[in-house]
Amino acid sequence: MSPSTVLVVGSLHYDIMVEADHLPRKDETAVGRRWYPKFGGKGGNQAVAAARAGAASRMFGAVGADDFGTYLRHALRAGGVDDRFVASLPEIGSGMSVAILDAEGDYAATIVSGANLHADVTALKDATLWQDVGLLILQNEMPDAVNFAAASQARRHGIRTLLNAAPARALSADLVPLVDILVVNAVEAEMMGADPVCCLHSAADAAKRLADRFEAVIVTAGSKGLAAVTPEDEAFQLPAEKVQAVSSHGAGDAFIGALCAALLKGHTLREACQTASQAAAVHVSTRT
Repeated sequence: MSPSTVLVVGSLHYDIMVEADHLPRKDETAVGRRWYPKFGGKGGNQAVAAARAGAASRMFGAVGADDFGTYLRHALRAGGVDDRFVASLPEIGSGMSVAILDAEGDYAATIVSGANLHADVTALKDATLWQDVGLLILQNEMPDAVNFAAASQARRHGIRTLLNAAPARALSADLVPLVDILVVNAVEAEMMGADPVCCLHSAADAAKRLADRFEAVIVTAGSKGLAAVTPEDEAFQLPAEKVQAVSSHGAGDAFIGALCAALLKGHTLREACQTASQAAAVHVSTRT
């Protein structure tokens, strides 16, 4: 049987969500309607999304030995994620974020990485971590050194690596050739050297531009849809499903989790993108 586990090396954040009529401008104090805690971090969200989509999901990362860390670990387990390789670090606070959601469902957030910046790179050499893994997921909320070490181990084990390059930052020259699939949104694509993305046509141009450096590229364009270039140099575009948006927060992570679960089931990149787009549409139209 083919390896059936998604390994996510990534971030875990205790999210504090604030609902308000609008996002505050510089120097403005906006009045919110309510706040609530939420499990988060791109890594954690993607691991849970992969499990929800039917894949065996395993998480590597770090939390603090605090109440936030307890909450995050419980949420991973409740979401069907193997948390044996999530370390609890004393004297270092768990990662957290504050996100503000406006009346239209758009959001802005600030993260404090905390324990995520102190994950033990040497622990990535543990052979048990890689048992039955068929796909590695990385994001840019972890240090570049951690991502490089994880991708290097994946290459040694013959495992594909998907990088969700969010938030956007310069990637090391050593990491780029280890990435098999790059997933970025419009802003991230532009910050990585593509022209501005405003529609599916420009998303396709961005994907082709980034395909000069990466084997496969997916550029998501929000409510417009996505464009991709496959390892076989096939290019395609998929319009987004039309739904009533409640909140876009976490939609990208829902997309990544469903995408990777579909790829592990043997779907083509196009088929996996269709499945992932549907999962993202359900996510944005549902209050979580």
